[in-house]
Amino acid sequence: MNILSSILDFLSTGITNLSFWQLVAYTLIVTHITIASVTIFLHRHQAHRALDLHPLPSHFFRFWLWFTTGQVTKEWASIHRKHHAKCETEEDPHSPVTKGIKTVLWTGAELYRAESKNKETMEKYGHGTPDDWIERNLYSKFSWQGVAALLIMNVILFGVAGITVWAVQMLWIPFFAAGVINGIGHYWGYRNFDNNDAATNIFPWGILIGGEELHNNHHTFATSARLSNKWYEFDIGWTYIRIMEIVGLAKVKKVAPAPRFDKQKVVADLETLHSVITNRYDVMAKYAKSVKLAWRDELETLRGKAELHAQFLKSSRKLMQREPAKLEAPQRQQLSELFAHSQALETMHQMRVELSAIWDRSHATKEELLQQLRDWCARAEASGIRALEEFSLRLRSYA
Repeated sequence: MNILSSILDFLSTGITNLSFWQLVAYTLIVTHITIASVTIFLHRHQAHRALDLHPLPSHFFRFWLWFTTGQVTKEWASIHRKHHAKCETEEDPHSPVTKGIKTVLWTGAELYRAESKNKETMEKYGHGTPDDWIERNLYSKFSWQGVAALLIMNVILFGVAGITVWAVQMLWIPFFAAGVINGIGHYWGYRNFDNNDAATNIFPWGILIGGEELHNNHHTFATSARLSNKWYEFDIGWTYIRIMEIVGLAKVKKVAPAPRFDKQKVVADLETLHSVITNRYDVMAKYAKSVKLAWRDELETLRGKAELHAQFLKSSRKLMQREPAKLEAPQRQQLSELFAHSQALETMHQMRVELSAIWDRSHATKEELLQQLRDWCARAEASGIRALEEFSLRLRSYA
């Protein structure tokens, strides 16, 4: 009976005899380490080369991911690089724009597994990933044995409850990384930058998913080791990277450019041109705010037009915030109807098109681009539109 009782006690509590809340705390800690391993090692270090890692944390992350997820580094890096190269197209391995939000959110792991079998993807995008003896003979060759060993360890430590802990660990990355980031991160949230894909920031405080919540920021500055951009945003993955850098375990190679300003500058020069092109995403984000200001200035007049109903104005306000090149024919027609009642908004729209053309004209010389920038500023400041004038003053102070 004593032996049977001991067996039953072991199965119920394992060798640790943890309480329910201690088990919860343990599970949250280990899943957070897994998230940190994904965002720091797989994402920022391997896929984008935004930082270099000392061999000690590099191998710890590689081992931990093998042990807790069965993840093969080359597969993850290859698929993610292809996602950026083919974003929101039919070739994107996991775009909710082409595959649907439900498919990516709930079956993102299956999409990942299917793409991992694509040899062309592995060969084209898998360069520079680990190819040492332990990778070839353990991590890649026996990827499922790691998670099997984790299951055994969990049962020894926590008894039957260890199976539940293991199940949570197995579901954590497929749901949050493959589903939430790849799905919701291209479907719902706010956008600091109107880049060329549908990426959004899910939440301004990147803690639960290690900073990956700031997905629009990442797609705008893909090679940046820091995913936060605004003062109110927090990227816990960046905090860990900075701590590792301070103690000599990491070296940051690149972060998103931060614009500088010379308020005394009266005329745009070549330095201004270079800064405007380098910080073009910041420029267009600030222009979008100017469009909002111009809209508020015009709103009372627009509301006085009987033919412009409230729903038309609401949808038109959203269209004014969109990148003009992304508008479809019906949307362009709606804005044309709006512009028939507001010369100021039409000017704001057209000037936005002309401004973005400055960094799209790769055939033009620096001197030609500078003259275009100066002409743009001169017309903006002579437009009589308050929002446009204030924006131009800021634009020519980029340094």
